[in-house]
Amino acid sequence: MDVSPKDKFVTVYGRKPVLEALDDPRLEVDKVVLADTARGAAAREILDAAGRRGVAVQRASAQRVKVLAGNGKQDQGVLADVVAPRMRPLSVGLAERPRGVLVLDGITTPANVGMILRTATAAGMDGIVVPRRGVASIDPMVVKASAGVAFRAPVLRCATAAEAVAELRGAGYPVFALDAQARSSVYTAELPARAAFVLGSETAGISDDVRPHVTGWLSIPMAAGVESLNVASAAAVLCFEVVRRRTA
Repeated sequence: MDVSPKDKFVTVYGRKPVLEALDDPRLEVDKVVLADTARGAAAREILDAAGRRGVAVQRASAQRVKVLAGNGKQDQGVLADVVAPRMRPLSVGLAERPRGVLVLDGITTPANVGMILRTATAAGMDGIVVPRRGVASIDPMVVKASAGVAFRAPVLRCATAAEAVAELRGAGYPVFALDAQARSSVYTAELPARAAFVLGSETAGISDDVRPHVTGWLSIPMAAGVESLNVASAAAVLCFEVVRRRTA
């Protein structure tokens, strides 16, 4: 099947993030796109760095760079497509029968998305659904918050969280979601070997179009009157508990 570039590359933009990607031998940079108005020492530094790595540099209008970057205020006239070897469409990922799949729903703060990618990857989750709509894009801010893990995280792509949970249900996965009021705890609930887990935003929770697909609700027990955790912290508790059960 044809895979969209958005489902196989992480696009970074701005002079410093692009240079960092080019200078990191662990990363495979597919191409650099440089505005045709870019001149001087900054442009030369990027051209030299790309040349050392043998990376193709395409020239484009400044407006085209803004469109490709998706951020007209911070692109600085340059972007790079970095290969994300574990990123793939959700449909492709499900064919591999992953066990634990995390679904992000309405999480729009880049720092939270980045920290969740880092934590879920470290825990050993098999897939992290980052929808193209309704969730912060995997951009330089997300990459920074993930400490670079975003490039190698097992990201699964689809249009929306609702589409993701519908596809997961169709593939036979039960779908669990976190809710502070749920009676079942992440520590004591019976969880099948293959399951999906939805994380909603801290303000709105699980979105209305995702709720009908949820088959079970889980809570994280808390003490001392604490009502909730930051979504990235909740993700850490959930992911490590899910993976712990595999090896217990």
